[in-house]
Amino acid sequence: MPPKVDILIIDDDANTLASLSRAFRLAGHDATVCDNAVRALELAKSRTFDLILSDVVMPGKDGIALLEELKKSGVASPVVMISGQATIEMAVRATRLGALDFLEKPISTDKLLLTVDNALRLTRLEQENRDLKRRIGRHQIVWTSPAMLEVMAQVERVAPSETRVCIRGETGTGKELIARTLHDKSSRRNGLFVSLNCAAIPAELIESELFGHEKGSFTGAAGRHVGKFEQAHRGTLFLDEIGDMPLAMQAKLLRVLEEGEIERVGGDKPIPVDVRVIVATHRNLEEEVRQGTFREDLYHRIFVFPIVLPPLRERRDDIRVLVEHFAQQLADQNGWKLKTFAREAIDALETYPWPGNVRELRNVVERVLLLNTSDIVDLAAVQRALPQSAQLVSSNLSGSSPAAGIGSLANRVEAFERETVLLELKRNHNHMTNTAKALGMERSHLYKKCQHLGIDLRAMRHTD
Repeated sequence: MPPKVDILIIDDDANTLASLSRAFRLAGHDATVCDNAVRALELAKSRTFDLILSDVVMPGKDGIALLEELKKSGVASPVVMISGQATIEMAVRATRLGALDFLEKPISTDKLLLTVDNALRLTRLEQENRDLKRRIGRHQIVWTSPAMLEVMAQVERVAPSETRVCIRGETGTGKELIARTLHDKSSRRNGLFVSLNCAAIPAELIESELFGHEKGSFTGAAGRHVGKFEQAHRGTLFLDEIGDMPLAMQAKLLRVLEEGEIERVGGDKPIPVDVRVIVATHRNLEEEVRQGTFREDLYHRIFVFPIVLPPLRERRDDIRVLVEHFAQQLADQNGWKLKTFAREAIDALETYPWPGNVRELRNVVERVLLLNTSDIVDLAAVQRALPQSAQLVSSNLSGSSPAAGIGSLANRVEAFERETVLLELKRNHNHMTNTAKALGMERSHLYKKCQHLGIDLRAMRHTD
């Protein structure tokens, strides 16, 4: 049974107030009615409502003006607008001002209750998400190295501007964390930070994800869907792995960046959007442009201010503080007792090449904390948790790595990566998804990594 909620209903029509309040009370909710916006504003300031349901067209102060004053007054209650004289412009303006939904009269009881339930569920999820982020500090950037000092100086410099930023770096280096920091330090910090991984969305769905769609625009489109651009209005849209976006979609994205408006799939009217777009990629975009797989005009639009994130193997000074941060974070998140890492355990972690970067490090710290039974994490615990044998770790610490003596540092790292990937594939019986998870990588990136390292997947029986 859904929880009981307290609802404020505002409408100048007495019959509407009576019917709506009766419907809510029959559903087990409390309903307070009000026939004018001035009194409604006083009520909303004096007590907390779970939901405010307001008509738009009313004598004196209308519902749109009321909505604007509610937001300016700091009233946090979610607002749903209703109207019998609705227009698209009216609905767009209400949404821009922060209304969760816009309903046309007459409204069936079932639809009304469903809308209220969805609005309350969304509000609860947003609050839980804010509380969770605040509690575990998941988006905190931790660093002490000179390499990251330079990166953070660039972030501080460009964040307050509207300049488009392209974040480059290997998988797992923390590109989304940098994008969130840029948003948090910008004038758009009160707007939403919305992200989309272009590599994770099928080509036939990415347009709908970005721009939204209208009901019936294609098979399966049972209702209107608001896309990422509209969700990020007055905020920031982060497009991860922009280099994986299909060429046809690149042309449409370029038009949006140039004109500042989108059109939903199946729609016939442009919708203005005010969005700062930040992109990221692990690819060499210049090479992609030369090969014709990435549009040169789009490249020049997004590649205004590049920020290059160093791989973890090039910022080893950060490993100790990252380990301490993750250990504290995981202990708080799971109710575990905080454990201390011994010096030799840190040495082992600092020696490992980290092909999956910071993401892989967090996964290893979590495995260590699960496997270790004492309050002190020793070398043996780290050896068990790393995706390689304890003998390999020990040989690295003693300076006799199997990868030693085979040329440049880059060649040694590549050989080490190949050995690590092959060992993890064997441990996971060549299951690509499980192997990617163990290495802290996206599955698509694991395929590319295997190709780069010369690992012939066709020669082994692998599964997804």
